Amino acid sequence: MDAAAEYQRLSQRMDKSQAKDQTERSSVLYTTSSDELTINCCLNQIEGQLPLEAQAEAVERGVKSSGQRDQWSRGVEFLFSCIALSVGLGNVWRFPFIALENGGGAFVIPYIIVLLLIGRPIYYLEVVIGQFSSRGCIKAFDMVPIMKGIAYGQVYSTALATTYYACIMALTIRYLVASFEAVLPWTYCLVEWGSACVATGATVAPNGTALGQGVSSAELYFTHTVLREPENLQENGLGTPSWDLVLCLFATWLIIGTILFKGIRSSGKASYFLALFPYLIMLILLGRALTLPGAWRGIVYFLEPKWSELLNPHVWYAAITQMFFSLAICFGTLVMYASFNDFHKNVHKDVIIITSIDSFTSILAGCIIFGILGNLAHETNTEDIAQVVQGGAGLAFISYPEAIAKFKYLPQLFAVLFFFMLLVLGIGSNVGMASSVINVVKDRFNHLPHWLLSATFSLIGFLCGLVYMTPGGQFVLNLVDFYGCTFIAIFLAIAEMLAVGWIYGVKRICSDIEFMLNVKTSFYWRICWAIVAPGLMFLVLVYMLSNYEPLTYRSVEYPRAAYTAGWIIWGLGVLQLPIWAIYTIYQQPGKTFSSKLKMSLQPTMDWGPRQPQEFEAYILHRNRQAEFKPRRGGYLIDNIFG
Repeated sequence: MDAAAEYQRLSQRMDKSQAKDQTERSSVLYTTSSDELTINCCLNQIEGQLPLEAQAEAVERGVKSSGQRDQWSRGVEFLFSCIALSVGLGNVWRFPFIALENGGGAFVIPYIIVLLLIGRPIYYLEVVIGQFSSRGCIKAFDMVPIMKGIAYGQVYSTALATTYYACIMALTIRYLVASFEAVLPWTYCLVEWGSACVATGATVAPNGTALGQGVSSAELYFTHTVLREPENLQENGLGTPSWDLVLCLFATWLIIGTILFKGIRSSGKASYFLALFPYLIMLILLGRALTLPGAWRGIVYFLEPKWSELLNPHVWYAAITQMFFSLAICFGTLVMYASFNDFHKNVHKDVIIITSIDSFTSILAGCIIFGILGNLAHETNTEDIAQVVQGGAGLAFISYPEAIAKFKYLPQLFAVLFFFMLLVLGIGSNVGMASSVINVVKDRFNHLPHWLLSATFSLIGFLCGLVYMTPGGQFVLNLVDFYGCTFIAIFLAIAEMLAVGWIYGVKRICSDIEFMLNVKTSFYWRICWAIVAPGLMFLVLVYMLSNYEPLTYRSVEYPRAAYTAGWIIWGLGVLQLPIWAIYTIYQQPGKTFSSKLKMSLQPTMDWGPRQPQEFEAYILHRNRQAEFKPRRGGYLIDNIFG
């Protein structure tokens, strides 16, 4: 190849030059102007290409670092880690409930379409960026410095998510321990719950009517015994943390901290178990669910399409937001995981496998859950299966335990299996999110040992999580989930697609992929990155804002101060974008605002592969692209099809 020969000639000249003065450091300086690229190799006395002042400036600015970055021990660890990250609680409890709420089988159709048009393209894009740059999500935005606030906002949102995700894991451990009791504690009523309590262990009253009146013991056990939940926050406030839940939260962070102790060397090994073991339990639960009376009725209810719902914009809104939860896109975690890959790893195949498995798992979990709920409806003589389902945390800690309690054989065993599966799924996702935040700090302070960062983050996460362990903790969790994650994620995802697709450019991304993987990028990926994905997400944002209503928890409104706190949480995430944009422009060396702005829109001088030899070959690749690849039409057409 011409590029290889040119690189070899350059290397020989570099060796001759360095032989004259071993103390002089070599570096590469390149700048961009529109689509043209100027390359200057700052080497001692190479044909006098640059004056000594320019050489000194390039060296002083540290144009390329050869610092080593951890890599996966085996390439398959990346695959399993991404599966463990993406396949989580969103698949097992959120997807079935959202599908039921939005037309059953009719929801699956928009979900698959959204997977193909938004989920998979963004997943591939983030993985490519991480692998190409070998940088965490913050430094990856050296490609568009002015938009670095997107990454800071995503890290902020991810950090918030880790705190309440650990809270759900703590509740799971609490139920897992309770599942070992001789009689499941949510199957019977306590005196203090009153006469309205209906024992979950009961099925049908003597006269044949369902015991559907009153409140189930499973719900009262969750709200009164486990959470000690108040009716509202105005009168009772948050309260003090429950000591048993605090111990469960401590155990959760101890598990996470242990897995993260040695970075990807330990989390990569754990990924085999975290990714594969849940499927073993799912197959056992599926086998049991299919043998239950009324199970097929529940599965048909889950999958039977209501075609009229396809025209409902709320269904498409629900499909897109569920895609964010299922695949963990636009949170910075995928960029971080991919940054540990070998530079030439064929990630295209991995992305197809991961996204397909994620969607398959959602449907599999739905069949298991609605098979069990179909049995619950059969046992209680309930015609409408929707009446036996509760959403949110109630689906995992009320409806499922209630259904399992009615198993005639070994209900304790299936309760243990179910909650252990939830725990493993949640830990796998939380390990990925925590790793993303930790590696941002490590990239900035790389002299700090990884075990210290993991221990410190686990301690901070534990302390922050204490607020969720209070009686009013679920009110806080719901507030943080909406304002700190869902609302921020959509906004920053649109900004990310505009930054990468239109400022850095789809054309240049495709050129980088060609250099890294030696493959051409099809029009499918190009059009989705440039138009379809950001366009659909923008419509979702408009729909969300136009239909905004004050957040409630269990139909109870929050105090006014809570809504103010929610908007502050949202603002701290979104304002990262303008704050870092202003700071980046200010930091540029230009003398006028226009020159500073122009430089902040261009990649930094050291943007490219982290390995020195790959970086220098990349510069030659960019040079050839500028020389031999003509512009196609205007910027819009050239950016997509160039």
